[in-house]
Amino acid sequence: MKQDYIKSITKKYHSEIWGRFVRVVHEYKLIANGDKIAVCVSGGKDSFCLALCMREFQRQSKLANREKFEVIYLCMNPGYSAENLKRVRDNAKRLDIPLTFFKSNIFKVVEKAGGSPCYLCARMRRGHLYAKAKELGCNKIALAHHFDDTVETIMLNLLYNGRVQTMMPKLNSANFAGMQLIRPMCLVREHDIIKWKIYNGLEFIACACPLTAEHCTVGGGKVGKRTEVKMLLSEIEENNTTALTNIYNSVNKINLNAVLGWYKEGEHKSFLDEF
Repeated sequence: MKQDYIKSITKKYHSEIWGRFVRVVHEYKLIANGDKIAVCVSGGKDSFCLALCMREFQRQSKLANREKFEVIYLCMNPGYSAENLKRVRDNAKRLDIPLTFFKSNIFKVVEKAGGSPCYLCARMRRGHLYAKAKELGCNKIALAHHFDDTVETIMLNLLYNGRVQTMMPKLNSANFAGMQLIRPMCLVREHDIIKWKIYNGLEFIACACPLTAEHCTVGGGKVGKRTEVKMLLSEIEENNTTALTNIYNSVNKINLNAVLGWYKEGEHKSFLDEF
């Protein structure tokens, strides 16, 4: 049955999911011989889709005698309810993904900290995942951020931080020497992952954070910044179907002759330096 789920990615959703996944892996050289990659599975649709893509890519690489690399599927339990944890385990069994579980107390820490819970949670999650992956002998962690996540991040930085900055397809860890983060799903649209999920009759957990309802709801009138940007982009895309692609491409086509300044390795440069 697992192969049916994989075939739905490589066949039915070949151009929408599989083709884009493979393109990113090759274009940005995300996987190399000898890698040991921790595929981080939160339990949501995106990370399980990534896990299946990585599993199939590894299988095809072996058959074609290409990249030889190891993969482990790492799932951190940050404080999930028993119901959510059961759904993660059930889906892993259904999709035949051998998850390695470990615990953390992130939800409790975030709840006590106050401030911006989503930002703190994301930072803490990444730190725990890096640490566990390194402990298991990995040199890379793979996260399931998709195209929409990337575009939303570009807009969040423009609107709230006043800077041009994106989610990179790969980057070196600043705090864990020798570790890299890769994002093989960064060209895959979220709505295509949703279509894949519905096609297969799969149900995954969402955020599962106990603070989500309080900080990121729409009905109560309180909307988190990322949710706000997601809604804005959805409205823009209704009138301009290429808008999100243009936003994504904008960080790949920056004309340094037409910007006031930029940062390189922490040092600020001005157009006046070479005027």
